[in-house]
Amino acid sequence: MTTTASQEAFLQAFHAEYPAVTAEAFGRGRAPDGRSSYEILCDRVAGGRRVLDLGCGDGLLLELLAREDGRQLAGVDLSAHSLALARRRPALRGARLEEGRAQELPFADDSFDACVSHLALMLMGEIEQVAAEVARVLSPRGVLVCAVGGGAVGGEAYDRFVGLLRHTVEEVPAAQRIPALGDGRTRSREGFDEVLGPAGFAPVDWETVPIDLSGPVEQVWACVSGLYDLGPLDGAVVERLREAFFAGVEDITTPQGLVPCAFRVHVVTARLR
Repeated sequence: MTTTASQEAFLQAFHAEYPAVTAEAFGRGRAPDGRSSYEILCDRVAGGRRVLDLGCGDGLLLELLAREDGRQLAGVDLSAHSLALARRRPALRGARLEEGRAQELPFADDSFDACVSHLALMLMGEIEQVAAEVARVLSPRGVLVCAVGGGAVGGEAYDRFVGLLRHTVEEVPAAQRIPALGDGRTRSREGFDEVLGPAGFAPVDWETVPIDLSGPVEQVWACVSGLYDLGPLDGAVVERLREAFFAGVEDITTPQGLVPCAFRVHVVTARLR
């Protein structure tokens, strides 16, 4: 099995069990200006009439995009289970929702004015082919806007969780570790330019935004434990990790019972030349 096929098989299996995990984790998160990371992407494509969501999952971002009247919306995702949830959203009755790969988009040339992607592009293999396909289905001067993970804010709960998780994964058998996901170039401005430039995109606009996920410890745990790395771990290992996390954030929990937790996202905007 090829590397990309292994990645995609893992993602399909994970989302069969957790079809709405990303929206559940990040839908309530807020940037300093009060917007969610999903709303930030929506605002970046305001006025776009034909919009594609790449890796649309359970359809939360598409539902927000549907608030602008008259839009033609489409979404593509590897997971039939996530798409089943998207199809249940009343706002998406008129959207075209396709099960498929970003490397082989089932849309004609010049189908969209804008393409959005929330924490999905960074998971994709064969990233040059993804870039070429996005450029193909976009109209001239079309825009790609995506959010990719930017890591933890030091000293807060997510940062502590990542440290605990890293130690846990180092101690488990290889069979309980996830395959390498995505292409590391999607983690930096320079990497994005290297990937998108040959497909015809101008240099990217790059903005790093902290997303506040603070809340009671159970709520924060529900958020951070949605990471892919936990998928292959057995129940006993996850429970030990949970106990260690609860103990590890006691000293930063406020008197009101809130655990500070923040996660950075990079918001990337690129327009076809």
